[in-house]
Amino acid sequence: MTTPVLSLRGLSTRFGSNWVHKGVDLDIPPGEVVSLVGGSGSGKTTLLRQMVGLLTPTEGEVRVFDEPLFAGSREAQRQRRRRFAMCFQGGALFSAFTVYENIAFPLREAGIATEAEIRELVALKLTMVELLPSHAALMPAELSGGMIKRVALARALALEPELLLLDEPTAGLDPTRSASFVALIRDLQQQLGLTVVLVTHDLDTLAALSSKVAVLAERRILAFDSLEAVMQVDHPFIQEFFLSERSARALARAQGA
Repeated sequence: MTTPVLSLRGLSTRFGSNWVHKGVDLDIPPGEVVSLVGGSGSGKTTLLRQMVGLLTPTEGEVRVFDEPLFAGSREAQRQRRRRFAMCFQGGALFSAFTVYENIAFPLREAGIATEAEIRELVALKLTMVELLPSHAALMPAELSGGMIKRVALARALALEPELLLLDEPTAGLDPTRSASFVALIRDLQQQLGLTVVLVTHDLDTLAALSSKVAVLAERRILAFDSLEAVMQVDHPFIQEFFLSERSARALARAQGA
């Protein structure tokens, strides 16, 4: 059996007296593109942040690459964390840094490349996300929403991670730029052999990218399977989310593409 890239075991999350998650279990195999969906307030982004150690669950365990996320020495944890990266919804670029400095930042922090090598790597990452060399000198305030997302993606890929996590990757983009960014993610996932986990409420994005869908409802993973199989699950939330007229249109567009 293939070892999961990411595993959640008995994950429970409580804020005050409110339980957001209760006993979440999930295994994500290598090479999958998994969309995590759920209603407003279901804790999708909270779960995503727990997967990368930005938040600590009240109970349970997160394992990445078959090791506990926080196991081992500080250096062992640093090495493990280099194998995954996250893109935040708003890009989370450093506003006082140029595009070049934003992408170079994780390379400098890791201390694994000379400045000459960093220049080459930044140029490569810009090309990978379909930006021009001239964009390297721009400040985040000079970028469009779509360009911010591409720079954030380039920075996330700087250390060549095996696991990429995306929080609402197409939020705020118009349909044309959204479709272009989805195509870029799909191409990079295939070229680099990435395992991808994304939180999205956008059905076009979900249908175009997902090899599997995880549905978060009732504080747990209600279903985890292919989109077609998940749509067959007889549950009110799933029926409402996937079988509405709007959903049907999005799925039809994806099938047409």
